[in-house]
Amino acid sequence: MHNNKKTAIIHYWLVNMRGGEKMLEALLELFPDVDVFTHVLNKNALSDRIKSHAIYTSGIQKLPYAKKWYQLYMPLMPRALLDFDLHDYDLVISSEAGPAKGIVPNPAAYHLCYCHSPARYIWDLYHEYVRGLPPPVRALIRRLVPALRVWDVTSANLVDRFVTNSHYTAQRIKRYYNREADVVFGPVEIEKFLRAKREPAGYYLCAGQITPYKRIDLAAEACINAGKRLIVAGGGDEP
Repeated sequence: MHNNKKTAIIHYWLVNMRGGEKMLEALLELFPDVDVFTHVLNKNALSDRIKSHAIYTSGIQKLPYAKKWYQLYMPLMPRALLDFDLHDYDLVISSEAGPAKGIVPNPAAYHLCYCHSPARYIWDLYHEYVRGLPPPVRALIRRLVPALRVWDVTSANLVDRFVTNSHYTAQRIKRYYNREADVVFGPVEIEKFLRAKREPAGYYLCAGQITPYKRIDLAAEACINAGKRLIVAGGGDEP
């Protein structure tokens, strides 16, 4: 099926357009002829650039409510990566923030991992993620996380070279995987901000997905304590 394709990108899941998907768009500009592999796909939520590529999904796609509750299936994803046959590809790029880097390319292939973040939900933000889960789910996750951490560290050995988005994330990669990572900043349109008015506007702006681990509550608390106005822009899990 893929004999004419030499480059593959494995992206953890494709169910919305956030920072990781913007980075994926930039990779698709650099490698316009790639095939894309992902655990779960919701084409209706993606940009035209991403949808224009051949996208192959793992068995997670067929599970109930996978497009909505994909993160609950994370313990199954390391095994689901075995669904991807990558033996025809010379270059494999894993776009990692969930299980993606654990794929097994052919021995002669080069595996480059652009790591947006080591999986927060099994490392430093584990408690933030499980806090709002129902007790039975929380108990199950607690049993599974130690094995997921072992797999996450072990699968880092399958990567030839790590690249990441900031020096802070590079420090986290070093801490959890004991691997060095080159820093290549993400595709932010800096020129738009450089043209903005330099005069103080009388408020602070916090933009991004509204989800617990982003800790927008800390920005709100800081501005309340300082008597400053805060504008929050974005959608997400919480109002």
